Amino acid sequence: MLIHHTQRDSKGVFYVGDSDSPIAELVYTKPAFDKMILEHTEVAEELKGQNVGYHLVEAAVEYARHHQLKILPLCPFANAVFKKKPEYQDVLMD
Repeated sequence: MLIHHTQRDSKGVFYVGDSDSPIAELVYTKPAFDKMILEHTEVAEELKGQNVGYHLVEAAVEYARHHQLKILPLCPFANAVFKKKPEYQDVLMD
C-alpha cells in the first residue's frame, strides 16, 4: 500500500489515494518544530478491515523518528494504536 505525505506550513496529512480525494487519511498539525499532533484518522468503507489506519499511524511514527519529533495522538484511533504498540513509545510526547 502506497502512503503519500504532504505538508504545508504547520499542517500535514498522510494519505492513500488521490490528494484531492483521499480514500484514507491521517491529519496532523505541527505546533512546534519538534512536535506533531495527530488530529484525525479516516478510512473509506471499502478499505475497512485492511489495517490501513494502522499503516497511516505507522507512517507518522516513522516520519517522527526520522525528523526527531514527538507525537501527541489526540485522534482516538491513533491514541488506541499507541496504547497497543509499545514499540511506538519512543516518539510519544510525555
